[in-house]
Amino acid sequence: MLFSSPIFIFVFLPIVLFLICIGRKSLHNTILLIASLVFYSWGSLSQAPIFLFSIVLNYFFGIAISNKEGNRAKITLALAVSANLLMLGYFKYFNFFIENLNVLSSVFNFKPIEHTKVTLPIGISFFTFHALSYVIDVYRKKVSVQKNFFDLALYISFFPQLIAGPIVRYYDVATQFTNRVMNIEKAAFGMQRFVFGLSKKVIIANTLAYTADKIFNLPPSEISNELSWLGIICYTMQIYFDFSGYSDMAIGLAKIFGFDFPENFNYPYSSESIKEFWRRWHISLSTWFRDFLYIPLGGNRGSELATIRNLLIVFFCTGFWHGASWTFIVWGMYHGTFLFLERIGFEKLLLKTGKPIRMIYTFFVVIIGWVFFRADTLHGAIEYISRMLFISTSSSVNYFATEYLNNKLIIILIIACLYSFRIFRWLQQWSSSKFENSKIYIPVFQFSKFVISFLLLFLSCAYLAANTYNPFIYFRF
Repeated sequence: MLFSSPIFIFVFLPIVLFLICIGRKSLHNTILLIASLVFYSWGSLSQAPIFLFSIVLNYFFGIAISNKEGNRAKITLALAVSANLLMLGYFKYFNFFIENLNVLSSVFNFKPIEHTKVTLPIGISFFTFHALSYVIDVYRKKVSVQKNFFDLALYISFFPQLIAGPIVRYYDVATQFTNRVMNIEKAAFGMQRFVFGLSKKVIIANTLAYTADKIFNLPPSEISNELSWLGIICYTMQIYFDFSGYSDMAIGLAKIFGFDFPENFNYPYSSESIKEFWRRWHISLSTWFRDFLYIPLGGNRGSELATIRNLLIVFFCTGFWHGASWTFIVWGMYHGTFLFLERIGFEKLLLKTGKPIRMIYTFFVVIIGWVFFRADTLHGAIEYISRMLFISTSSSVNYFATEYLNNKLIIILIIACLYSFRIFRWLQQWSSSKFENSKIYIPVFQFSKFVISFLLLFLSCAYLAANTYNPFIYFRF
């Protein structure tokens, strides 16, 4: 069940809100837990036992770790981490490893391994990382063990962050299970944030996805150079508005129910280096890998060579976390390579240039990287990039940009760019500083937000009613 689906907006969410409103405060967690389990089972009933097993397993691991000290606690933690990673590895990467083993076997004329394809449980990458952050923080004594099974189950299964994040650390919300505040102000803010995210997803991301998917489904050798750029720019904006829109909806929903989630995106396309990009893109994932992999590996505390090794390991894992495919691994290592280059001196050269040059460099690097993320194969990605850089050897061009450009797409792309590069944010800040002393500014601003939210909700619902094309990129992760 997607947040941007009519069943969620008009049936599931109103029912949950109604039950919360009429239920006693002591029942709110129970209502949210039941709602979260229904939410997960709706799209993946056959895989719900796997999800429940993960919750139960980490509940007992948390208690076991808290009851031990020294090496015994460390061994128990190692078992907990291993169990979680084995579960994630089996369901997410089993098919990938068998397929690659069969390719290798064919080279030596060995008989291929016959196997039944393993189905990927929805959101396993996210709920596994939530569980891991909990048991590790219990071991580090950053949080007290949660002995209430239902509260821990709610943390792991809470539907706003269940299938696409943000990856919320347990210590960020530990006290909110019993001490959170629900009020009109939070609910109003949460609803506005949800509507804003919904419009980003439905109006912008879905519109761009339609064109991006059509272009990427064409043979790269037959598309024009201009069309290759149109396709990847559409995808670049699609993935940002798709994922950040979903994060906005998650943060807004959590706020409605009294929870405060951390921000997950901060205008990443306005970054001036790849290092800065990863401080602004999917912040919760970057922070997770920093705290639970990069720093334990040694971070930047060792030699320069050790730091570079740690960076490359982290970005190999970042790529592999996104999907069981060589394209994702290359995408991760590609970003790791640019971080390595910036660290050994390229960043100093960048700082000697102007801000526009730094932004163009970062955006160009990110765009090329998204080709690997979007392409089905490495060969297809390389062919596509060859078209973009005018180095393709193929001369059979059958598809041109003019066939896919239309007024609606141009308008959506302009809006997407104005938002992505903080032009709208700059205008808002400028108007605030210009009219902040005006007595009517705040009432007008608040009323404008209400009107814009209403119009965006109306437009989003109209889009959902008129279109059945509603993909979600991160749903498969």
